[in-house]
Amino acid sequence: MNTIAPVILEIQEFLDTTFTEIDTWFDKSAETRRYKPLNGGWSIEEVLEHIVLTSHFLLILIEKGTRKALEKSNIEAIEAALQNYELPKDKLDEVGLYQSFEWIRPQHMEPNGIKSSTEIRLEIQMQLEKCKSFLANLKGGEGTLYLTTMTVNNLSKIDVYAYIYFLGQHAKRHIAQMQRREEEFYKRAI
Repeated sequence: MNTIAPVILEIQEFLDTTFTEIDTWFDKSAETRRYKPLNGGWSIEEVLEHIVLTSHFLLILIEKGTRKALEKSNIEAIEAALQNYELPKDKLDEVGLYQSFEWIRPQHMEPNGIKSSTEIRLEIQMQLEKCKSFLANLKGGEGTLYLTTMTVNNLSKIDVYAYIYFLGQHAKRHIAQMQRREEEFYKRAI
């Protein structure tokens, strides 16, 4: 029987690395974080807010998926699901590449400036802990038992582990965007 432990460890390490990098953006100067790009896009502060908003809504689906997977849990079903299990990383990793495909986000995931930078930072940290908690609750392979449709990048139906990995890839996608904002800010400052 395959074991899910290496997959969970890989997801946890990826989330830790990605969210640690995101956290460093809160330490940039307020001027850098608030800079609006020439193309009219989002500031770094708005990108950080978008990450927290999107993660909020993804976590609602992940929580539901975790609950349903645990309800369906039985040893035979888990053993069968883990026989040839692989996280669909090829398609999921594309999600983490900035501008790798067209992505039209829902309006409720657009930044609105209501929360402070401190509140957003704290919420992102709590979201990371929620992801780790879900992974801990699904340590036996239960996350393979519930599939949810994901239309982004034509992912189709993905399990709870893939959904958590997707959340991390979405956040990673925006690191490159923030790097571009920072580069533009410093070029304009010269």
